[in-house]
Amino acid sequence: MINLPSHRLPDLERWYSMGAPGSAALIEHVLTTEAGRWWVDRVIQPRVIAAECGNHVLLRGDPQALTVKDLAVFAERSIEAPGRFLPLIGAAFDRVVPWQRMVYVRRSPVPATRAPRGVIVRRLTARDARVLATLPHAMSWIHRTCGGPEALARSGYAWAAFQNDRIVALACTYFLGAAYEDVACVTVPDPRLQYLARTASTPCART
Repeated sequence: MINLPSHRLPDLERWYSMGAPGSAALIEHVLTTEAGRWWVDRVIQPRVIAAECGNHVLLRGDPQALTVKDLAVFAERSIEAPGRFLPLIGAAFDRVVPWQRMVYVRRSPVPATRAPRGVIVRRLTARDARVLATLPHAMSWIHRTCGGPEALARSGYAWAAFQNDRIVALACTYFLGAAYEDVACVTVPDPRLQYLARTASTPCART
């Protein structure tokens, strides 16, 4: 697969559905933020195209144009592709784990929630990049689609719940689409801090 600069992209409407919720918004997110990469099997009249961002890959086209070695660049990624790619994906990797992703579309206003005593919920700013960088490794996936903690902190699309200057819950725009935003959230594993994911994601969903 060839890494293709965004200014050399073919007509994407031939390959992807624009304006759709969920992972389909990845395409618009990469175009808007330039936080991802584009791959094709060949530069002129590509037969396969893939958009990659934050360990997510949307693969489209003709699987017969690829070999198993071509998919090596997508190892340890979440690959979304039509069913016709499954034999190739299965042959390319030793272990393939199916992932069913449910998408909930907000149709009505989100009721406000109150944070517990001692917890402050606010929008992140560029000054929060350092505390974002100290998140546990298991939570660090949340800023990958923005290009890292500094990019997410200054984006204006992230809200966090703080307790004693420590982030205990974080919600942000994961994929920024023209019609929909895919919102992701993480929380520290503490039973005393229940429902903070909802509390942090409520203002994020209203942005």
